[in-house]
Amino acid sequence: MNPNQRSQTLWITIGAIAVFLAFRWMPTGTNLAHGDFRLEGDNVLEFCDPAAPQFLPVTTARSPVSFDVTPGTGAVGENTDFVFRLATSSGKPIGPVDLLVAHTRKLHLMLVDPSLTDYQHIHPTAGEVPGEWHVSFAPKLAGAYRVFADFTPAATARGLYATVDIDVPGDSASFDHRPNLKGKVDEFLFELSFDEGRIRAREPTDLTLSIRHQSNEVVQLGQVMGAFAHLVAFDENRTGFAHLHPRETDLDDPPDAQAPELHFQITIPQSGRYVIWAQIVLNNVETFVPFWFEVLP
Repeated sequence: MNPNQRSQTLWITIGAIAVFLAFRWMPTGTNLAHGDFRLEGDNVLEFCDPAAPQFLPVTTARSPVSFDVTPGTGAVGENTDFVFRLATSSGKPIGPVDLLVAHTRKLHLMLVDPSLTDYQHIHPTAGEVPGEWHVSFAPKLAGAYRVFADFTPAATARGLYATVDIDVPGDSASFDHRPNLKGKVDEFLFELSFDEGRIRAREPTDLTLSIRHQSNEVVQLGQVMGAFAHLVAFDENRTGFAHLHPRETDLDDPPDAQAPELHFQITIPQSGRYVIWAQIVLNNVETFVPFWFEVLP
């Protein structure tokens, strides 16, 4: 090898080392690793595959994250500012850089009162303090609202969940929620139907959400969080939830506007009474519709 070749080889080697070190020292975003979201032992909340939605027992399993809120109380009908804190079980704060965007947001909060009559889906904004998330919320009823957090750590790229309660002083509402798979909001009619007409525990079940205008007019179906609709299922005791997205994922190909139908799938592990809240945008207005049903053994 002549001197020129040796010199070229040396400079190429130095350049390669410099590039390697530059990438090595560049900030990579999250400083959390996969192990930060793992707990040893039994009854641990597992990561969820978004492609296979299922009911998640969030309150009856140990979560690898801590989730709390200040203040811990609200007032009926009053908008209150809350600060949520999200951290790993070892106390490392979880901020925006540590989470992936899922359905247009990094952190989803699903709030529901004890009677499952008031359901709200809100998105907090990150605060200046690492791990703090801010949101305003106006409860419609009294009682201990349960807040389910839905997020995807960048270190795992799999869905994870946590829960905390917010107390709203006053007498809790009492409702007799009988099975009802039909609903009406303004001029729109809704129906939720099950494959084979019923749903059984531990069996994957196909769901169809049908939307009609009461005067048979065209239904202007909008988008909500990057989808045509979102469904969230709760059991009567609020031990967990299932967050469902329609199979119709091509937003450039909406369902038939005259009689739109959206299709979902769910697996529920236990029998009992449940509610599914549908979140839809119709005529540019966000609409929430509940459907009550029994899951058979």
